[in-house]
Amino acid sequence: MAQPATASASPLTAGASRLPQLHDPVFVPRDTYSALDRWFLSMIRDERDLPFVHLTLKITFIMIPLGLAMYIPGIPGWLMAVLAVAYLYINNFVFKGPFGLMLHCTSHRKWFKKDYELLNHYLPWIVGPFFGQTPETYASHHVGMHHAENNLPEDESSTMKYQRDSFSDWLRYFGDFLFMGLYRTVLYFRRKNRPTLVRKMVRGEVLFFVLCVALCFVNWQATLYVFILPFLISRFIMMLGNFTQHAFIDHSDPGNHYKNSITCINHKYNHKCWNDGYHISHHIRPTLHWTEHPNHLRKHEAEYARNRALVFEGVDFLVVFIWLMNKRYEKLADHLVNLGGWETREEAIALMKERTRRFNPQEIQAFA
Repeated sequence: MAQPATASASPLTAGASRLPQLHDPVFVPRDTYSALDRWFLSMIRDERDLPFVHLTLKITFIMIPLGLAMYIPGIPGWLMAVLAVAYLYINNFVFKGPFGLMLHCTSHRKWFKKDYELLNHYLPWIVGPFFGQTPETYASHHVGMHHAENNLPEDESSTMKYQRDSFSDWLRYFGDFLFMGLYRTVLYFRRKNRPTLVRKMVRGEVLFFVLCVALCFVNWQATLYVFILPFLISRFIMMLGNFTQHAFIDHSDPGNHYKNSITCINHKYNHKCWNDGYHISHHIRPTLHWTEHPNHLRKHEAEYARNRALVFEGVDFLVVFIWLMNKRYEKLADHLVNLGGWETREEAIALMKERTRRFNPQEIQAFA
């Protein structure tokens, strides 16, 4: 259903300013569907989201039973260990990325039709907790606050005040979100007079932790493996991703989507995680369908070039993060698509270094 997009090729060389050939997935209609697929298509709003159904079924019938099996009374210790290793591996290395970005897509675009509205709660309320996603808090924070504020000072997950190629600053950023993120986001929604999102945030967070405490009295080891560790890992990954996606910000125009986000193209990550690498176009049009991002980039190439947008080829956000923390700007330059018309690698590196510089309090106040 999703096939690579195509475009003309060009490396980072003097004067070059064209996109490379795009291999990330776009939608290609199918002529026939199985009876099961046709049944699901009658319930979902967009046939392009049928892969979400297949992924959800796999998680439901493979990973979730594995986690629940650890709660079987009297389970031998050796079997608990086997199940825990299998569960954590499948959770984190097979399904976490695809599920997290499926939850992201369905938070922006409702998945099921109005007649099947109840099914829209299946991912955040039933499946999500197994990945450490507290019900409804992700959508409230990400859609209700992060996109509304666009990484500017009122965004409680803003990266502006941090030196974005510093590991110590990243640790401060992660720690601040882990321990204070809920509190500050609730205060944000109260300032904005959005009581519904306050209720969703608090309800989802509180019910998740009440569930964890209650299940610890049943089997604390199983609860640690099934819910608590995935929670910590999910928060770590989400904030690593957000920090990297907004690591490069133009000091003169921090609200410009082209200049405060990055895009990663032509990497297997986009095939596995629904084109999540296209973060610039996602902020420009948050409800743009995941299969449309490659064509959006191609269509708006001139705007990317005019704003000297940072588009990296052949790497994902994790690699960009690792190179940033080690200040390997030459490696980043090797994978930078020359949409900005840089004459030399040094010019591109200088721009990247300037865009990772922290904003001082006066600058932040000016944009608040």
